Amino acid sequence: MLLEKLVNSRRSGVVAVEPRGDGAVFFYHDGAGFREEEIPFTPMVLLSAPEQLEDFSGVAAVTPLAGEMTYRFLAKFPTLKEYELALKHLKKRGGAYYTFRDLPQQILQQQETRLFAGMEFRELRRLQFDFEVRTTPGFDFPNPEREADEIVIISMSDSTGWELVLSQEKMNEKELLEAFVRTVAERDPDVIEGHNICRFDLPYLEARAKRHKVKLALGRGGALLKSRSSRFTVAERIVNYTRYDVFGRHVVDTLHLAMMYDVSNRNLESYNLKYLAKHFNFASPDRTYVDGAEISEAWVRDRERLLAYALDDVRETRSLAALLSPSYFYQASILPMKYQDVIVRGSGTSLDALFISEYLKANHSFPLPEQPRRFAGALTRADECGIFENVWHCDVRSLYPSILLASEWAPSRDVLRVFPRLLGALRSFRLEAKDAMRAATDPAERNELQALQGTFKILINSFYGYLGFSQGSFNDFDLAERVTARGREILTMMLDFLTGAGANVIEMDTDGIYFQPPPGVEEQTAFQKRIQSALPPGIEVELDATYAAMFSYKSKNYALLGRDGVVSITGAALKSRGLEPFQRRFISQLVELLLKREFAAVPAMYEEMRGRIERRELPLADLAKSENLNDSLDTYKRKLAAGTGRRSAAYELAIRSGRDYRAGDQVTYYLTGEKKKVSVVDNAKLLSEAPADARDENVAYYLNKLDELYANFREFLPSQKSPLGI
Repeated sequence: MLLEKLVNSRRSGVVAVEPRGDGAVFFYHDGAGFREEEIPFTPMVLLSAPEQLEDFSGVAAVTPLAGEMTYRFLAKFPTLKEYELALKHLKKRGGAYYTFRDLPQQILQQQETRLFAGMEFRELRRLQFDFEVRTTPGFDFPNPEREADEIVIISMSDSTGWELVLSQEKMNEKELLEAFVRTVAERDPDVIEGHNICRFDLPYLEARAKRHKVKLALGRGGALLKSRSSRFTVAERIVNYTRYDVFGRHVVDTLHLAMMYDVSNRNLESYNLKYLAKHFNFASPDRTYVDGAEISEAWVRDRERLLAYALDDVRETRSLAALLSPSYFYQASILPMKYQDVIVRGSGTSLDALFISEYLKANHSFPLPEQPRRFAGALTRADECGIFENVWHCDVRSLYPSILLASEWAPSRDVLRVFPRLLGALRSFRLEAKDAMRAATDPAERNELQALQGTFKILINSFYGYLGFSQGSFNDFDLAERVTARGREILTMMLDFLTGAGANVIEMDTDGIYFQPPPGVEEQTAFQKRIQSALPPGIEVELDATYAAMFSYKSKNYALLGRDGVVSITGAALKSRGLEPFQRRFISQLVELLLKREFAAVPAMYEEMRGRIERRELPLADLAKSENLNDSLDTYKRKLAAGTGRRSAAYELAIRSGRDYRAGDQVTYYLTGEKKKVSVVDNAKLLSEAPADARDENVAYYLNKLDELYANFREFLPSQKSPLGI
């Protein structure tokens, strides 16, 4: 397999690794079935000087590494107890030292082993679960501390197609929990999956199991579920969550997968499972949804429907995980990290682990990270605004990686040149995977190769970002600056050629240009060759798409009309989640009308939307804004008290609700009142607290929002004096 050429693993078929006692154990699922392998394990720390342990009372074996970089001594300890004592000693003594965050990472590093080596994603044993709770009458949300708020259904499925619904029809809650634990042991999955399980399902399960004195022995060998507070970064957000560890297995929250997917795609309006199932087109056509407030009633009046609903939840979770997990599966077979850690750690941390692993395998020292600094970024601009027909797009394939490889550049402290070697190999393997994918006739094989080449693409595109990663051991801000400068030069070469050839350049982004071809130019392949001839060796241009029309709103905000009639929208000004859903829908409809030159329909569409707001016909959810909490509620309160923060509707509502909101959670609210200009903080109401028998949204406020939005686009209508490009 291509991965084996990149990173060699001494073992195949390993699905998990755990420390056990003073040793370690590998778990296998392979052609021979399930088995375990016990191995010795000596925890380690990297030191900057052997004197850091000279007055350590424990036992340590210190050996020097090649080179003169900061971490040039390797200390190993005979037991975990000695290792932990050494960490306490080093923390008190001071000086630079380095240790891996998780023991499984140390084990994988020392044993030159990677999870899932020699495996395909479809071989992984994945189990999904979900449950439904009967909420006490008079309360909107279930609370595990209330005795009556019982789990009444636990639905389960796995990657083989097996399905099971456990319910209180034939057992009480304690027996239900015991049956769940027993079933997990019987199915023996490598991965436990669920949607929002780290924020709701598993904490709720823990609380109810504690009430009934049921041991959550979900790990292999009957090991108990473990939890701790943790967090991870998703683009600009910090997500706090409860991390769960199950001995010998991995815990994957598909909510986290959706968040990570949205970082690069930016096309999800919600992370709700129902929405995601519809967005990705795997919702059952006869799916009937049960609102959280209806579950208690459905358990009494329509139990069959509730059981079917619960089963659909795990089916959708299974499909979502199957869609979004494979790239992380293959990354785990390259990186010395646990599967669930690969998902939440981020590309910079992952690449750092890979580079350090290669240096330690060579018994070589490695450096401290450079201090971060700012530098000039990519070239982006909109040369024209308006509506344009027959638009072509050309870009440079993997611009920054191509620059690094063509120039043979590497981070200044990468003396072993691991960076360019791995980058070059990844690019070669991706091309091999793409060629194999095109030639594959078996759909399953084609899907695996698609996931594999997608994994290579993700890693390749992470190399440039690693140069500016503040925690990267081999980061290099001078080189990052040099790469972006070269990128601007190459884009300028493309721009000069296009304008010189008579093309009309509309928009330039990081690695590509949208333009109208010169008069008389229709053959794409020949024109691509002309562009290629204007660029230096090693830089490959691709004329990858043409469009019937393009709407350029401003820099990095545009919409494209494909030859197939499909409209795609890019940019926060046109589809930001900071906009209310009715605004996003209005913009989407308006932009499509502009692209299709149906200008006369725009005023009518605007008036129709205005009338629906006036008559309160739009669902309240269409008017509600969703905001993410970047800080905890306590941090928000402290900032207000110190005068360093501003009042926020989302935080104030979260505090008043009494619910356990944490940083990373989402608050959805709408505005009440009668005037178009009102205080958002003082007039906000949680969508979940909207009255069932009357509408109380602020009609004047939402009409004004629509009017202001419409005014922003009126200049693009033919009746206005503005260049339309048509």
